[in-house]
Amino acid sequence: MFTGIVQGLAELTAIEDRGEFRRHTITLPEALAQDLAIGASVAHNGCCLTITEFTGRQVAFDLIEETLRCTNLGGLKIGDAVNIERAARFGDEIGGHVMSGHIATTTHIVAIEKTDFNTTVWFALPANLQAYVLTKGFVGLDGCSLTIGEVLPDRFNVHLIPETLERTLFGSRQVGDAINIEIDAQTQAIVDTVTRVLAQQTSK
Repeated sequence: MFTGIVQGLAELTAIEDRGEFRRHTITLPEALAQDLAIGASVAHNGCCLTITEFTGRQVAFDLIEETLRCTNLGGLKIGDAVNIERAARFGDEIGGHVMSGHIATTTHIVAIEKTDFNTTVWFALPANLQAYVLTKGFVGLDGCSLTIGEVLPDRFNVHLIPETLERTLFGSRQVGDAINIEIDAQTQAIVDTVTRVLAQQTSK
């Protein structure tokens, strides 16, 4: 489980490709490299990955075909950075919202609006996720728990505070960049349940 509060950035230092399989290695910040263990979970741009090997702060993870297909991790190259969050522990503060690290798909940035103190980022809205993206609802974008602002038929936006821009990849993101998206599981469950019940009532 994750909270959507990105804890830092980690640089990708090695990539080993084997067809539709990839092992990549990152260098964790010192503060996030404590109490590591094989099998522990770490979110990379919001995607839950399992530690398969580590030496000091050098930590390796395996990416299978589904991960490469559904996320932006397959497009990374050595020297790129990822948003990092260690798995939450019982008793930790949930500063964002409960996230699983299961990425639905990627979207892309279609516009960035900036003023002196405010930044609004617009994202394309995938057709299969339209029912779950609601004004003032939650969404996970590259591992960041964010509140949805305005929703239009083909796009939606979020408003970013300076701290988010400073601590995450959103400070350097540009129009066209691919972004991992995780839909709030509770919202999805409610929408799917209501839709199913209404469909059953209509068919009677």
